Amino acid sequence: MSTTGIELNTKRRTLAEAVELLSSMRFAISLLVIIAIAAVIGTVMKQNEPMSNYVNQFGPFWFAVFQKMSLYAVYSAWWFMLILGFLIVSTGLCITRNAPKMIKDMRSWRENVREVSLRNFHHKTEWVAPLPRAALAGQSAMRLRHAGYGAKIVEKEHGTLVAAKKGAANKFGYIFAHSSIIIIMVGGLLDSDLPIRFQQWFMGKTPFAGSGAISEIAPRHRLGLGNPTFRGNTLISEGQSSAVAIIPQASGVLVQELPFTIRLKKFDIDFYSTGMPKLFASHVQVQDHASGKTFDAVIKVNEPLIYNGVAVYQSSFDDGGSKLKLTAFPMSGADGQSFQMAGEVGSASPLKRGAEEYTVEWSGFRPFNVENMGSDADLRAVTRGKSFNEQFAAGLDKHSGSAAKNANNKDLKNVGPSVQYKLRDKTGQAREYQNYMQPVTLDGVQVFLSGVRASPAEPFNYLRIPADDAHSVKEWMRLRTALADPSLRERAAERYALRSLPPSSAGAAAPLVRQLQDSAAKSLAIFAGDGKLGGYQAVSQFLEKIPKEEQEKAANIFMKILNGTMWELWQAARERAALAPVTPDEAHARFLQLSTNALSDSFFYGAPVYLQLDEFNEVKASVLQVTRSPGKKVVYLGCLFLVLGVFSMFYIRERRLWIWLRDAPGEPGATHALMAMSTQRKTLDFEQEFEKLKAKLPQSA
Repeated sequence: MSTTGIELNTKRRTLAEAVELLSSMRFAISLLVIIAIAAVIGTVMKQNEPMSNYVNQFGPFWFAVFQKMSLYAVYSAWWFMLILGFLIVSTGLCITRNAPKMIKDMRSWRENVREVSLRNFHHKTEWVAPLPRAALAGQSAMRLRHAGYGAKIVEKEHGTLVAAKKGAANKFGYIFAHSSIIIIMVGGLLDSDLPIRFQQWFMGKTPFAGSGAISEIAPRHRLGLGNPTFRGNTLISEGQSSAVAIIPQASGVLVQELPFTIRLKKFDIDFYSTGMPKLFASHVQVQDHASGKTFDAVIKVNEPLIYNGVAVYQSSFDDGGSKLKLTAFPMSGADGQSFQMAGEVGSASPLKRGAEEYTVEWSGFRPFNVENMGSDADLRAVTRGKSFNEQFAAGLDKHSGSAAKNANNKDLKNVGPSVQYKLRDKTGQAREYQNYMQPVTLDGVQVFLSGVRASPAEPFNYLRIPADDAHSVKEWMRLRTALADPSLRERAAERYALRSLPPSSAGAAAPLVRQLQDSAAKSLAIFAGDGKLGGYQAVSQFLEKIPKEEQEKAANIFMKILNGTMWELWQAARERAALAPVTPDEAHARFLQLSTNALSDSFFYGAPVYLQLDEFNEVKASVLQVTRSPGKKVVYLGCLFLVLGVFSMFYIRERRLWIWLRDAPGEPGATHALMAMSTQRKTLDFEQEFEKLKAKLPQSA
């Protein structure tokens, strides 16, 4: 054989081995296992989220690893598409190899059996009938047809064979089930982002990563009406309209043009008592761009609008740019002058405090909030004190500790509107805040809650500002400003020292008064921080310098002086504001204690101002998912084939029956019959059917 012939045979053998591998069951199962693992990852891990969310969740190292593996968009990853392609090829080759054999076997009567082989069957019987061979063959074939079998009479050299079969369509189960895999995979590929990727690879389409008006986005970031498949979202505020959908990409977004304009006339939403959405629906007006036709529609959850091959689903809801009016209270320095601010959800407002410049990014507004207000409600304080020993730590925890003890203790109440925003400094660092408009009752006391967190992955911790007699934060703000004023602290220390000693001994005990005044002033200075970290943590650091055997006694004295001086500081602040003194009763003592706790927590608040929501004008917005899915009907067809295939394989059982007829020796005019029966799966039904035929076929006419 020539070298060329050897090479040709080698190539043919290699090709045959490759086809054998691709069409093998083990290869297909391996692919299915990989697809199943990928589907689990795609289900557990949220797909197509902004990249910053994944960085916050996994950290920089694992974010980069998962990004290399394309786990943030599993179903459109190149390796996932490649596996689908191989699975389609593997299943197609498997059908190509086996389907013709199965169809041939379905049509075959297997008439080449011999009498000897029939005697080796487990299910067989014999009898002698007083009929000629031809008559018995016809009678047996007729009775088999009445039992639902197809029958054929074949004349043999030494006898007659009656071949019968039933349930041959069982083989279609294999063909349908395997074909359904191909059909479903093709439908999935039709609905994938391959057409979008094709446009990015060959037509110059690129994601848009900037900001600005949608109408100003360049054509290279837009997909035309001819795009065969897409899945995007559009957010429409009440009274506004949209003719595009936004398709998120790893490095930005693509803008998909729609063949119609959707205008949101009204958005309805209803809630359960737990605050979860019960029903939300969009009342829209649709205008067709081609015909100019206009019609009204209502889009609800599970009730989409389908028009011109595009389906519009009710996905979610959001704020559409609610207008807010707020009062800003300074949170640092001795300047307590408040000022007004205005904001709009989705926009940003500048904020300047001294030499520092900030940006307030208004991210959300909720007209009501249902919270668990039980004694164990999950409303963590901004910070917890860390003290010099366990006993003092327990005391500070009581003042400023968590209220999250038992999630089963629930008291759901609507605590009113809230506003959420990010405060970003000039370096780009931001903290997120959530402020409630109305005071909330916790442990029998009304407090204003202001949540703060450094990252979206963290829960909110809450600064609890006690409400004053006028149900406002003004008294607490007055006390905070006074604490930052050294002159008022000195006056409060002097008043505390004079009040603490009997008037009769004031002259004789002047050095003692001065000493007590200095101690009171120092306690306020330590608590105020004087430009450094203050509050209970500063107190704890101060007391840790005292010998351990004297710390407990010193702590009790320090807290007594601090509480008394804080009362005088409050009175001095009101006196400077030309207000009447506060009545010394239990309610005001409780207010002062809570105010002191909140002042300690305020050092961890991290914002130059506290924003109190005063007025709002809510604007609702609907989030609609807009899709074009040409593969949906293909997938439905594949599912139908899968059902038919599974039904055929499990509920249609193939049964073969043969009756070998020959003249009975020594009995002229009689015929000897040998019947044998087989099936793929031996079941109780098969046993019963064999017994029936065993009794019926030998019966005389």
